[in-house]
Amino acid sequence: MRWLEHFEEGLITFLMAAMTLVTFMQVIARYVFNYSFVWALELTGVMFAWLIFVGMSYGVRVGAHIGVDAAVKSLGAGAARVVSSIAIVLCIAYALIVAFGSFQYVHKIYSVGILMQDIPIQTWIPRIILPLGFLLLAFRFSQVLWRLAIGQDAHLLGDEAEQALKLKDDPSFGEVRK
Repeated sequence: MRWLEHFEEGLITFLMAAMTLVTFMQVIARYVFNYSFVWALELTGVMFAWLIFVGMSYGVRVGAHIGVDAAVKSLGAGAARVVSSIAIVLCIAYALIVAFGSFQYVHKIYSVGILMQDIPIQTWIPRIILPLGFLLLAFRFSQVLWRLAIGQDAHLLGDEAEQALKLKDDPSFGEVRK
């Protein structure tokens, strides 16, 4: 599954770079050449939506989501594992419910045949990221649940306090580099 991780990171990188490039080209065209790409805003919005839906599963994979885990940390190891497992199962259920609903939504748009406003493609094509993104999210939560079940270290959330303490103790923190 290494290819999926690299694909995910590559897609996020591509989307951020493409959004920046399209927006830069639109600004230059508008203010230098008094011309506007009518499709630029819609394309940027689509790329941003794709970035969000791919990024939410990436955040689960790397443990970057923000959460309040003080209560879980105050529990014993066994109780914390049970509470974390319940939370993950609920997250998987949520992701699958939303994936199912979004698949129905995309299928309805497909059957109606609505075109995008400024880009001549059918609306269902960019919106296919809705069910795909939530399926990928459910897959990432399933990976975390599996690691938790086999006893591996499974971080669902980032530890902001620990990261802040590491930064505080870093001698180069706060230095101005020349």
